Amino acid sequence: MTAEPPDPAADPRALLVCKKPIPVQAEFADADGICATLEGPVRFRTGDAILTGGQGERWPVRRDLFLAGYEPVPPVEPGQNGPYRKAPAPAQALRLDRALDVKVGWQDDPLHASAGDWLLRYADGSEGVVRDAIFRATYGPAPGETRWPPPGG
Repeated sequence: MTAEPPDPAADPRALLVCKKPIPVQAEFADADGICATLEGPVRFRTGDAILTGGQGERWPVRRDLFLAGYEPVPPVEPGQNGPYRKAPAPAQALRLDRALDVKVGWQDDPLHASAGDWLLRYADGSEGVVRDAIFRATYGPAPGETRWPPPGG
C-alpha cells in the first residue's frame, strides 16, 4: 500500500463537505506520545489536542491547527480540556476504491485506509482518512454541494 493517494481536487467524484457541529472531547497532551487511531498509530507532541469522537474514535491534531479550527463549547475556554466543535470549513472528500496509506501530520505517520474509507483534504492542505460510517455520521454537504447523500455505504 505505498501508492500515492489520489488528489481530491483533481477528481470529479470528490465532494465538498463540512464537519457537522457535533462536539468532540479534546484533551491536551502533557507529553509526547502515540495515539492509536482506527487507521493506525499517529505520533503527537506535548500540547497537541487528542480528540475523541462520538463513536470512541481518537485522533491527534497539532495544537495550532486545533485552536484555529475548533471552537470550545462554553463554559470551556480555548486551550482547556473539554468539548469543542469544528468551525465551519469546507473540505474535499473522496471515497477510496482501493486500500492505501496516507501520510499525515508533521510526523508523516501513515494512516491505513481501506477501500470505502474517505480521503479528506482540508483547506490547509492537510489530509485525513475517515471510515465510511463515521464520515456519514459526522460530515454533511458544504454549501453548493448538490450530490448528497454520498454514493456507496
